[in-house]
Order: sequence, then C-alpha cells, then structure tokens
Amino acid sequence: MKIAITGKGGVGKTTLSSTLARLYADEGRTVLAADVDPDANLGLALGMTQEEVDEIIPISRMRTLVEERTGATAANKFFKLNPYVADIPEIYAKEVNGVKLLVMGTVDVGGSGCVCPEHVMLKAILSSLTYRKNDVVIMDMEAGLEHLARGTAANMDQFIVVIEPGARSVQTYRNVKRLASDLGVKTVRVVANKVRNDDDEAYIRSVIPEEDLLGCIYYNQDVIEADRQGKSPYDFSPEATREIRKIKAILDKDE
Repeated sequence: MKIAITGKGGVGKTTLSSTLARLYADEGRTVLAADVDPDANLGLALGMTQEEVDEIIPISRMRTLVEERTGATAANKFFKLNPYVADIPEIYAKEVNGVKLLVMGTVDVGGSGCVCPEHVMLKAILSSLTYRKNDVVIMDMEAGLEHLARGTAANMDQFIVVIEPGARSVQTYRNVKRLASDLGVKTVRVVANKVRNDDDEAYIRSVIPEEDLLGCIYYNQDVIEADRQGKSPYDFSPEATREIRKIKAILDKDE
C-alpha cells in the first residue's frame, strides 16, 4: 500500500500520517513513513523526542550524498537524472516505534521549472518507494499542490486529502483530484478532520461524494495537547486513534 497524504497547511495531515503508520507497524508490517513537508514534524508525531528530531539531517541537505549519487559537483554541472537510490531508506531511515522514518527535506528554488540535483534526488527516492512491493509507504506531503505539479508522488496508489469542514478545504480536494487525474492517479479519497458536531459532518457529506469519503476525525483536545507537548497523538488520544483505525479498515480493503 502506497499512500500520499496531502491538503492545506494545518489541517492535520501529520496526525493522520503518523497514526496510520503506528497502526500498521503494530500489526508487524514494514512501514516506511516519508516526511516530505518542509516543516518536518512527523518524527515528533511518531514518538521521537525533540532532541532526536533535531539530530536528523534531511536528505536534501546531504550535499555529499547528492553529489555522489547524481555526479553533480561545483566543477561538473551535468548530473544523472536517474541516480541509484534504492538503498537510501535502509541506510538513512530512523526507526521509531516500529516505523522507518525518512526525512526528505525540501529544495529552495526560484521557480517551479527549476531542475537541480537535489530535486532530482528527492524525486528519484519518492519514486523508488513505490516499488517496495510488500511495504506500507505513507508520505506526509507538503502543504498545497506544488508536489502534484512536480509529479513527485505520481506513482502512489492513492492520495488522501485531509480537509476541514469549510469551502476552501473542499476546493483543495477538488484541485487535488483534478491534478492527480492528470498524473494517472485514479484514487483520491478524503478524511475530514477537526469535525466539531453533526452539522459539520453533514456539511462534509453534502459536498464530498460518498465513495471518496474515508471518514471523519472529530475535534479532539487530546490531539491538541499532544501537539503542544511534542508527543505522538497515537499515545495521547484513544478516541482519535479509534477513528483513524476505522479509516484504516477501509484502506485495508483496497489491498
């Protein structure tokens, strides 16, 4: 199973990503969680300490590794567009609570059309993850739609768009569905987060097709407290974990 979790900033992508990863790991599955968000905090949500997270160097900042795999150096501006990266997760992933975490980092570029060794490296790694046949791969994507435009998650089985009960979040879902179709990703599902009451859930069900809606995660003070303390929501909120377990049960039927 290969899932990319996307949506606007602050909607709860990392809460869903980390809890799904922990649930699959508890079953003894090999789980690789890729943190593709520039504001990388998936490690904390999986149960790492802040000190452990601070020690992680994102792949995009490993200049020696990028030069070695792509052939790009200060003296050589030409580089490989398909560097060998299949061994990267085994070498650089950090294990936490049974989940292998790979922090990708980001590439600061002046324009969306820029191609640089770091970008090529990240795209190659993300692509290689989709070929891990028996593994569960969960990508916690950056906010917005830029990653779709760049095609960095084009080979995933499906996208899950995390939304809030509001028109702007719903519009993001529609945009992701349109762009994903252009990339050949046919399955785009929705998880509604921070649902406060029956009216919120009724709104979500009125604007999201039934076949696309995986479920709702209700507004939960325990999840907020976990975030404040830099802890895993999986360890703090039995109710949110129960709701996400129901979502996982639907995903399991796709395998």
